[in-house]
Amino acid sequence: MAKSGSKKAAKTVGRYVDPQSRGRTTAKRERSQDHSPHWFGWVLLDLMLFGVLVIILNYLQVLPGSTSSWYLALGLASLFGAFYLATRYR
Repeated sequence: MAKSGSKKAAKTVGRYVDPQSRGRTTAKRERSQDHSPHWFGWVLLDLMLFGVLVIILNYLQVLPGSTSSWYLALGLASLFGAFYLATRYR
């Protein structure tokens, strides 16, 4: 096989091309963008536990006013809020 005689410039296509020359590098981001605040996980867990506790206490008829659909709605809203936060957790 014949080799090419001249090496004019850096290789721009092919298997062993430098990623910087192809523009395939990702810019660095600040660390604060990579992670959620330290309180975020605790709020997520608190909302989830509060929602489950309200629903259970509602069906055990421990909350004032006996069983109420408003307690169920409060518990479900709390759970949905926790699941929403869980999708945003980094």
